[in-house]
Amino acid sequence: MIRVVLVDDQALFRAGIRMLVASQPDLEVVGEAGNGQEAIDVVRATRPDVVMMDIRMPVMDGLTATARILEEADPPRIVMLTTFDLDEAAARAIRQGASGFLLKDADPEFLLAAIRTVHSGSSVIAASATRDLFAHFAAPAQTPVPASYGDLTEREKEIFALAARGLSNAEIAAREFLSEATVKTHISRILTKLALRDRVQLVVFAFEHGLN
Repeated sequence: MIRVVLVDDQALFRAGIRMLVASQPDLEVVGEAGNGQEAIDVVRATRPDVVMMDIRMPVMDGLTATARILEEADPPRIVMLTTFDLDEAAARAIRQGASGFLLKDADPEFLLAAIRTVHSGSSVIAASATRDLFAHFAAPAQTPVPASYGDLTEREKEIFALAARGLSNAEIAAREFLSEATVKTHISRILTKLALRDRVQLVVFAFEHGLN
């Protein structure tokens, strides 16, 4: 069961998402909050797997709340909710460690798939939209490539390049004639060597160091 917390200052919006999530046998809403401060308290109390976090809220916004939550031990995956395709705040949140962003008017099935996607860590939510977001807001690469990138094997660099484009494990496996289990192992080693939390951070790393 994937445990979900909903954070949005619009009670009606939360109610709609709660009903949608609750209709799924593998998903459970374990808490709700109407602002960032409440979100921190609810996350500490419920220890969810995934948090759906609105960006713009009173008292404390989603960016601040996300940064605070990600400082906790074993934090949940956080998906930012926004009304804009190209939202600079969403880009900043992802740089801070959020696991992706989602438009508030996203198709219900897409929203449910997004929750499962970030929980599994096998791919990036709306990979093309994520790349577009960073292409729009990321400054040209100015930071040198860390020495840790040199620790990757040639095979791992090939897998890194495909993952940085947002391809899922299944897509990489098909392209490289590998099993999904092998791809998953490669991705895990890459994330460990580069000290990255998840695949979205891999995409950020690639953009920031001109490896995309």
